[in-house]
Amino acid sequence: MPTTRPRHTLTETEELSAALKLAAQRWPDDAGRPSRLLLRLVRAGERAIAPDGRRARERRQRAIERHHGQFTGIYPSDYLEKLRSEWPD
Repeated sequence: MPTTRPRHTLTETEELSAALKLAAQRWPDDAGRPSRLLLRLVRAGERAIAPDGRRARERRQRAIERHHGQFTGIYPSDYLEKLRSEWPD
């Protein structure tokens, strides 16, 4: 089928064969359609790892909130102005 999208080729290794067998048990309607099973496996894998990214973002956000304002008052209010006045034009 013609397409402008990238195509990917997989060799059915022992590992892939085992994954397809499990997928066929999980989704029996697609048991004889390895391409459909591969798409289902990819989608299931995406759902499985997506929360990792969300948890990492939440950890970063909590760290930001925890440290927000921690350094307030360390530098005088005119610190940047004085520092920049020393820069060449």
